[in-house]
Order: sequence, then structure tokens, then C-alpha cells
Amino acid sequence: MAFKALAVFASLATLVTAVPSSVSVTCPDGNIAPDSACCPFFALRDDLLANLFQGVCGEDVHQAVRLIFHDSIPFSTSLERQGIFSGGGADGSVLVFPNVEANRAENAGISDGVDGQLPFLASHPEVTAADLVQFAAAVGITNCPGSPRLKFFAGRPNATAPPPEGLVPQPQDSVTTILARFADASDGNILPEDVVALLSSHSIANADHVDPTLTGVPFDSTQNTFDTQVFLEVLLKGIGFPGTDNNTGEVSSPLPIGTPEQPGEMRLQSDFVIARDPRTACAWQSLINEQERMQNAFIVAVDKLSRIGLKNPEALVDCSVVVPQPIAAVKKPATYPATKSFKDIQQACFASPFPNLATDPGATETLVA
Repeated sequence: MAFKALAVFASLATLVTAVPSSVSVTCPDGNIAPDSACCPFFALRDDLLANLFQGVCGEDVHQAVRLIFHDSIPFSTSLERQGIFSGGGADGSVLVFPNVEANRAENAGISDGVDGQLPFLASHPEVTAADLVQFAAAVGITNCPGSPRLKFFAGRPNATAPPPEGLVPQPQDSVTTILARFADASDGNILPEDVVALLSSHSIANADHVDPTLTGVPFDSTQNTFDTQVFLEVLLKGIGFPGTDNNTGEVSSPLPIGTPEQPGEMRLQSDFVIARDPRTACAWQSLINEQERMQNAFIVAVDKLSRIGLKNPEALVDCSVVVPQPIAAVKKPATYPATKSFKDIQQACFASPFPNLATDPGATETLVA
């Protein structure tokens, strides 16, 4: 994912938010909201927390966060300008057409997330599928320690047709292809640094379909915690594979061997190349040990993702008040895993010093280009 050297964080100030209203409404259930459009989401929130996520940062949360990406990214502004239908973006098509997109190879693994959310779509008919996809992710991720409180805007119309195939980036794609796909989907609004920020989600994600012999393999050593550890560990030298090698979209991992309590770690090819590409390397490195920066960048990037393809995004209603507060903060800094140190880092950004991690015996060293 492409980056304009740390301009990423200047973009935090450009996050689009609705003008706050001085008027509030009392919903039928007694909750106070800035707009009546927000009222249905209180009951949906409580239902999701109790009956889908159940107080844990588990597979249902991982799936919910994945769905906002797989639902939003299939859209092309360049094709639209040619009069060619190229999807509706953040339109809930993954739920409206559950037997279409979930069965495509480019969406391998989302069927569990789709199946998990469909009952809530049926029991909350006043909420569109497009809004449910976005809202479920915002609610679910709060079960993960260290997560930010995402924005949520209501009012997305439902999909009228599934998007064409081939618009979802794959882990084996080049950085150029991935960055171009995000730029095309968002009409240039999602920048390289935003792509890096979106990969913060890999701090709580795992792989089920990259290696056919393994399921639930995490991408860093602090599984189910939204922290910056993933940005450190992706820069470590790879030494092996947690399962079989030669899998499409996978490269060698720095921590392939796990324990009964902690499975081995998998590394996606896309994470590897984005962390080392000159267009994105500095944005990647800048998030190591910068928990608040990572959280804020993720909020901005997800908000941009959630607006892809919308014809009238200014008509959305800010219902962020309904999103619960995250369950816990993360205060533990990023650290080198056992046996690893600065000597194992493959530094790709030299515009700024590599973060000094207190536990690293080689922390006083400086790599030079």
C-alpha cells in the first residue's frame, strides 16, 4: 500500500465527520441519540454484543472486520466513468447476495462472517445490510484490547446487484497493484499511508485459507490484541513456515514454530512487501510502538473505506454515540520476541531512526542505507 511519507498523519485532520447537532432525540427505548436514524442501532448493538461477539475478541470479530473490507473495496471509479457497472462499494452486497460473493475465490473465508450476520439482518429489518456490515465491525472490535472506538455513520442504501469479480486485492498482488486498487476504489481518497493503517487489522486477524493444512494462524505474537506488535514482527527476517511452504500469498515467517498456547505465526506476502516498499515503508515503521497513532490512523482509514461508492456521503448521519467504548487499553510497548533483536530487522525506511525498544540488546545500533 502506497504512502506519501508520513503525510498520512496530516490526513487525520481531514477525517470527514458530520456537523454536530445541538438537538437530540429520545428513542422509543429511552436512549438519547443525535438523530432518530440512530435509534435502531442501540438494540442492534446490544444484540450483537450478547449473541454474536459474546464479550471476546474472537473469530466473529475477525470476520466482522474483514467484511468491511470485502464489502467496500469492490468498486471502480475508472470503470464507472466509462459507464460500466463496477459494484456499489460499501453497500452490503456481501449480505444482500450471500451466495454470490462469499463463494468467490477472492473472498475465501468470508462465508462464516456472512452467515453470522444474516440472522441480525433478519431480526433488525429497520437497519440496512450496508449499515450492518459497518456497524458490526465498529461494535465487535471494541472487544479487542487496544482497539480504537471507530466512527459510525448511518444511512447507506443496500446493494442492487453484486459487484463484478476481480476487484478485491489478493495477498500475492504487488504493492503497485494493491495501491492502485485502493486509489481506484476510493477515487484517490485512500492514500498509501491509509492502506498501511488498514493493515492494523492484522494485529487481531488470523489465516484460515492461505495454508490448506492450517486454520486460525495469527499474523503476530499478540493474537487478539490490537497493538503495534505486527508492525515490528513483519520487519523481522523470515526463517520458516508454520505449516507447508509454497502457498500462494505466503512468505517465510520469523516465528514459524508455536506452542500449545500460542500457534506459530504466518506472514502474508502483501504485508512483507508493503513493509519494505519505498512508498509505504516509512509509514509502516512509524507505527511501531505508537499505539495512539495507529489507532487514530485506523479510524481515519476505516472511515474512508466505509464511504467507497456512496453517491451522497454527506447525507450520512453520525451515529458514533451508539458505538461502545473499547473494553481495555494496551499499555505494553512493542517488544522483540524471544531470541529476536534489532539484528533481525530488515529496515526499509531510513528517513527516521528505527524505534528504540528498551528490551532490545542491540537498540543502540543504527542501520544505514
